Amino acid sequence: EAGAEICLVIGGGNIFRGVAGAAKGMERAQADSMGMLATVMNALAMQSVLENIGVPTRVQSALNMDAICEPYIRRRAHRHMEKGRVVIFAAGIGNPFFTTDTGAALRAIEMNCDALLKGTQVDGVYTADPKLDATATRYHQVAYQELLAKDLRVMDSSAVSLMRDNNV
Repeated sequence: EAGAEICLVIGGGNIFRGVAGAAKGMERAQADSMGMLATVMNALAMQSVLENIGVPTRVQSALNMDAICEPYIRRRAHRHMEKGRVVIFAAGIGNPFFTTDTGAALRAIEMNCDALLKGTQVDGVYTADPKLDATATRYHQVAYQELLAKDLRVMDSSAVSLMRDNNV
């Protein structure tokens, strides 16, 4: 109703984290593939929730799963958004060793997004992890360069660099 075109990038950490699997002895590429599959499961769940409240959606995956969702095609995603559909992106960028953060940054750039909003369990950017450090203070504003220089880890450095370099 507000005229915004919305796309979502869904993570899979509630089901499986590739980095955690690799830390337990799995081959990293295989663990990341499992993480990408987890994002597809979450994307389908989000699609169901949104469609149950009347929001038209499309799921696009960076991994081909034609029986379940559309393949990621940038121009098709733009067209869906122009038609008022929420596009839900799954499977990151389809390659191991890249986080959901990097996938979100890349999709934001490809979709010409004005902003990228990250939903997590923390309500902002802090000087340290507020769950681990009681003295952590919240930033009201922070520049890309400061995120990188202070290694604040609200997003991985590849994602922050992509957003900085492309003015997201």
